[in-house]
Amino acid sequence: MSEHNTLHVIDHPLVHHKLSHLRDERTPCKEFRELVEELTMLIGYEATRDLPLKEVEIKTPVAMAKVKIISGKKIAFVPVLRAGLGMVEGLLNLVPNARVGHIGLYRDPATLEPVTYYCKMPADMEERDAIIVDPMLATGGSASDAISKVKQYTKKNIKLMCILAAPEGVARVQKDHPDVEIFVAGLDDHLNDHGYIVPGLGDAGDRIFGTK
Repeated sequence: MSEHNTLHVIDHPLVHHKLSHLRDERTPCKEFRELVEELTMLIGYEATRDLPLKEVEIKTPVAMAKVKIISGKKIAFVPVLRAGLGMVEGLLNLVPNARVGHIGLYRDPATLEPVTYYCKMPADMEERDAIIVDPMLATGGSASDAISKVKQYTKKNIKLMCILAAPEGVARVQKDHPDVEIFVAGLDDHLNDHGYIVPGLGDAGDRIFGTK
């Protein structure tokens, strides 16, 4: 895993392999969704590396054993609608007892200010760490707005998880939220004139849900 300030790029053969198939324009919708879920689990493995452990004693079929389990730390996964929904199942496979919040954002075309059209958090969100998920970190505007929104609900640790990022998006989040760690499977070259990550993988939401 490479690290630059708060950015963690997951450098693993399985990540490279699955990300290559995810980028391929020939990859069908069903396989694309499965790859997003698998990559989310691999990134999530690193993003949850700092979960605290406690020692307990159990009885195996052979003998008593002292083992380590997660010490009850509360986590909420917060997908940014709609594409972030494609990453939730992978994270819940890792942490089945986590809660899930949702944020829907769009930018007002006249004022260019973020507008929240949907926001639903767990009732005890103030007690939970949060991992915000969105496949693409392009300009960073939506991610930064989502982080700001989550900070209204919890003062605990917040992380951002994406499949792909552009340098522009990383720089925006690091500038606006220097306290938030960013975990990605790949850091691409730049954004094109339409705000797409290059070389990227196209529109993640459309490819996850088959809407294009």
